[in-house]
Amino acid sequence: MDIASLYNISSGAIREAAETARAAGERESVGEFGNFFEKAIENLNTTNAYLSDAENEKLRWALGETDNTNELGIALQKASTALQYTVAVRDKFIEAYREIMQMQI
Repeated sequence: MDIASLYNISSGAIREAAETARAAGERESVGEFGNFFEKAIENLNTTNAYLSDAENEKLRWALGETDNTNELGIALQKASTALQYTVAVRDKFIEAYREIMQMQI
């Protein structure tokens, strides 16, 4: 799986969707989906931050600015765990969407 597309999670469409959700929430009370959507956006932003931190730690280590491999390992493990969690949540969203689309009305 190519994860390069996941590095820019907080750009473009996600920001636009979050702003649309906030605008809709101001017009009417935010329901369960609104809260759930906000948590999903927060999760994506956290994952993006962990990936960015890991990349920065790799660069610092490669440039010789730090020789502490412990911090590098921790940052890489946090990023890996957050990415696995995000992908698992995405897979569940897709599975739920497919199940809803197959329902008979």
